[in-house]
Amino acid sequence: MMLIGQGLTEAVALLARGDPQVLRIAGLTLLVSLAATALSLLVGVPFGTLVALSRFPGRRLLVTATHTGMGLPPVTVGLIVTLLLWRSGPFGWLELLYTPAAIVLAQTIIALPLVTGLTVAAVGSLPAELAHQLQSLGAAPLQLLRLLLHEARLPLLAAVAAGFGSVVSEVGASMMVGGNIHGQTRVLTTATVLETQRGRFDLALAYSIVLLALVFVFNAVLIRLRSARRG
Repeated sequence: MMLIGQGLTEAVALLARGDPQVLRIAGLTLLVSLAATALSLLVGVPFGTLVALSRFPGRRLLVTATHTGMGLPPVTVGLIVTLLLWRSGPFGWLELLYTPAAIVLAQTIIALPLVTGLTVAAVGSLPAELAHQLQSLGAAPLQLLRLLLHEARLPLLAAVAAGFGSVVSEVGASMMVGGNIHGQTRVLTTATVLETQRGRFDLALAYSIVLLALVFVFNAVLIRLRSARRG
């Protein structure tokens, strides 16, 4: 308990004086996680809406695969992305391995099934006749998509929260594709693991506190938006 108390005291001191290293790592974490979340939303929301509204052979299998992907181990994603971006891999010529872009790619793959699956559930929960009514009123395909997403906006916020939470807190894929390089690809989760292994619990606790703070602020913003929408 004494060790935990000392670690917390040092962590608060680091945060209070605005340690440059802590702030730099926190900034990179927020940047890559927001980018991955945005990309997963850009792809997953339209695709999930299309799956929810369509009826085609193999749809049930596709939904099952999507739900399976929601539990995809990050280390598996990290391994696949590493093999793809390796120098002798099919995309090695891009030289993205051990860069922030590689972390964004891996995190996008992790968040995409979550966003898609929750979008399918959100849009699928709307009244079945709503889409037909909108079409009968002359709504174009893009208008129909926008109106349906507007109706499902509150449950879709859960998809946003789940997507961000899944990427900002993962460590395996970020460690594998980013390399945990100081000043380049080190994010809060990988930095926490590294400092714990070094026995520097003050820094590890500081990184953990900052990570929890980022998640808290992000979700607070979503809840504020949710309350505003309800109002």
